[in-house]
This record gives sequence, C-alpha cells and structure tokens, in this order.
Amino acid sequence: MALEWVVLGYAAAAEAIMVMLLTIPGLDGLRKGLIVVTRNLLKPFLSVVPFCLFLLMDIYWKYETRPSCEADSCTPSEHLRHQKSIMKSQRNLLLIAAALVFYWVLYSVTALVVKIDQLNQRIERNSSDGNLDPNIDRKKGRDELAVLHEGDDSSIGFICCEDA
Repeated sequence: MALEWVVLGYAAAAEAIMVMLLTIPGLDGLRKGLIVVTRNLLKPFLSVVPFCLFLLMDIYWKYETRPSCEADSCTPSEHLRHQKSIMKSQRNLLLIAAALVFYWVLYSVTALVVKIDQLNQRIERNSSDGNLDPNIDRKKGRDELAVLHEGDDSSIGFICCEDA
C-alpha cells in the first residue's frame, strides 16, 4: 500500500514544482515551454482526482474497521500501534488534500498565464497595426455580437449594460 502514497507524493511534488516555475518572475524565455509542457500534463494529472478519492475511501474503510483501543482493553504495544495508525491516516489525508489543491492551483495558474499571453499578443498586434486604442477591438467585437443577435433582447441588454 505504500507505493500508491509514493506515487501521489511524486504527483503532488511535480504539481508544486510546475506551479512554482510558472509563477517565478524573470523566466519569460522558459515560460512558453513550461506552458506547453504544463498544458499537456494537465489531462494526465487529472487522474490524480479519482486516485485521491479512492485513497480517501481506503482511509475511511481503515478507520471504520480499525479495532478500538480504549482504556484497559489494549496492551501498550497495541495502543502504540493504534496511535501510529491514526497518525498515518492523518498524514495521508494531508497528502490527498495537498495533491488536490496543487492540481487546482496548477490548472488555475496555467489558465491565467495562457490568458495573459493571449492578451499580451493582442496588445502587440494592436500596437504594430498602428491601432493604439485597445478598446477598438472590443467595440468591434461588441458590434459584431450585436449584429449576430439582433433579434435577441437579452444579448442586446447584456451588450448595453457591459460597460456599466
């Protein structure tokens, strides 16, 4: 049973390292490659979620079937084993939580970094075209959306109220 915890620990460590590398300032040259690698690894790392749920059920099952060690019913060695089992369960629960949180943070950070890169490319494209007003593309997109949804009152209301 220790192998699955090692695998989960390595997955959580890899997620943490990728988040750290994506968020460290000054790695602009390396960041594009990291984004590609991270985006390609997000789908395989999604398997961490059901794996964590399986391990969480395993912890719960061990908790429910563990013999209780109360007052005088246990020898000192049984009591020590009981306490050790509880500590391992708590440690494993923290590892599960860390793996899930790191996956969520990695997904969110990757999405934000990709969005920032897209916006930077849009700004560069606008400035190279001589279009110094970044709102022109926004107005153009809003006008195109209004033409597409001329008969739909809700989309026109959304467009009108977008700046408010």
